[in-house]
This record gives sequence, C-alpha cells and structure tokens, in this order.
Amino acid sequence: MEGMWRWVLVTAVAPVAWGTNYFVTRAFLPEGHPLYGAAIRALPAGVLLLAVCRKLPRGVWWWRSVVLGVLNMGGFFALVYVAAQRLPTSLASVVMALSPLVMAVFAWALVGERPRVAHLAGAAVGAAGVGLMLLTASVAVDGIGVLASAGAMAMSSFGYVLAKRWSGGGGRPGGGVDVLSATAWQLTAGGLLLVPCAVAVEGAPPVLDGRAVLGFGYVAVVATAVAFAAWFAGLRRLPAATVGLVGLLNPVTGVVLGTALSGEALGMREGCGLLLVLGGVVLGRPSAGAGRPAARFRGRGGRSAGEKAKGEARAGVCGG
Repeated sequence: MEGMWRWVLVTAVAPVAWGTNYFVTRAFLPEGHPLYGAAIRALPAGVLLLAVCRKLPRGVWWWRSVVLGVLNMGGFFALVYVAAQRLPTSLASVVMALSPLVMAVFAWALVGERPRVAHLAGAAVGAAGVGLMLLTASVAVDGIGVLASAGAMAMSSFGYVLAKRWSGGGGRPGGGVDVLSATAWQLTAGGLLLVPCAVAVEGAPPVLDGRAVLGFGYVAVVATAVAFAAWFAGLRRLPAATVGLVGLLNPVTGVVLGTALSGEALGMREGCGLLLVLGGVVLGRPSAGAGRPAARFRGRGGRSAGEKAKGEARAGVCGG
C-alpha cells in the first residue's frame, strides 16, 4: 500500500503540471505564436529525454514516432497554446477533462473495446457540464479557443489509443521499446516538424523577454518532460482506474489557478458545470475490477491488441 501511494504521488505530478500550463501560457508566453510556442515546448523536452534514454528509433518506429509526434505532441501542443491564450484558464482545462470519455470512443473504433453503459452515461453528464460552463460563463467565450481545446482533446485522444494499438505490451510500445524512449521520440519528431511550419506561417520567431524565457523553461522541463515521464511511470505501475482519478487534478488545478491568480469568476452555475464534468469523468471510469496494473498485459500469448490495450486506453487524461 505504501508503494502504491508513492506512485500515486509521482503520477500526480503530471496532471498538476498540465493544469498549471494553461495559466503559464496565458500569463507569461507571447501571443500569436502557437507554432513557435509548441516547438519551443516540444523540442527541448524531447532532446532532454533523448539524453536520458540514449536510444534512437528503429524500424517502423521511425514513421510511427512522426505520426504520434504530430498527434500527441506537435499538433496537440499548438492547439493547447491557442486554447490557453484565448480561453480563461479554468474553462480551457475543464474542456480537456472530457478526454477519457472521448478516448473510450476511439478505443471502441480502433481496438474493439466496446464502451460500457457507464462510459456513455459519463460522457452525457460531462458534456452537459461543459455546455453549462460555456453557456453561463461570466465572460464572453471565444469560439476559436473552444474549437482549439476540443480539437486538442480529440487529436491527443486518438493518438493515445493509436499508440496502444501499436503497442506490443502494456506500457511498452512496440514490443521492447520503453515508454521513456517512445515519449522522447514523439516529442523530438513533433518539435522538428513544427519548426519549418512555424517559419512558413508565423515568420520570424518571437522576441522573448525574461518572463517568456522562464515560462518556456517551466513548460518544456516541468509541464512536458517531467510530467510525461511521471505520467507514463504511473500508467505502468498503477491500476487504470487509479490513474484516471489522479488525472482529475488537471482541471482542478486549472480552475484553482484561474480563480486564485487570474481573477476569473466562478459563479454558482459554472461551479455546478465543473461538478458535472468531474462527476461525468468519475462515472465513466472503469470499475475496480476493470483496471489492472500494466504489468498484467506483458507476455500473455493469444491476446488480441484490443485486450492488451484494455484498461490503459481508459486511463489517460490528456494533458495540456
């Protein structure tokens, strides 16, 4: 039990860091440069993890890293940057809280994991909560920001389940490729692809003052490299249901920072919407019997890719 709680605390680093990312992006990073912002976040984090794992992709993982790098890192980071700049911190983080429910739909389509009634009920309750927050927000809600947040959630949910479909075992993508290396490859590939796109679309890179440099340093090291390493470590050692509930710290952190530091108002109706979102995610969590530690999935002959992915695909709560 003591060991489990230690890994719960390690895993909690990720959603808390992702929840702070919205505030840091909105308060410290330059506006109008989502592609450069995403590249500066992804590439240094990828290089840092590459220096730790000291492995390069082999075989199919060259192109798989590119595909997953676009979905889970590059495109996702750019859309999160847009959402964080255009939406209140609390609202941007709450929209992303629906990611486990969206992931269940993709898991059904890609790995044959049929959603339970609880998943569908949780999706309905969570969607109602997000709708309530959007309709009762005390400030005008930016449509582009909402679309960017929803797009980021859908893109990363699809990318995560796709990674599980390509997995050769629970927590070890590609049969023998450790999660730290796979994460480093995705971050590096996503960052490298973002650089020419940023030059072509946004022109010269933004001029960074001291606040922006500190902000990017925090986002790249803490909210990306450290957060993803802690998250995947938790996925390998804790039941899926436990990891999913720990992930609720993401929207909670975003709401707390938005109200405490950014002065964002959270009225009665918005508070009810937040409770509905969190309740929907909890309702959609797998039952205690459904979640299993990732080690259970290793080396089991005769199991389909969907069975190997079951539980882990439900566990992820997208970051930000």
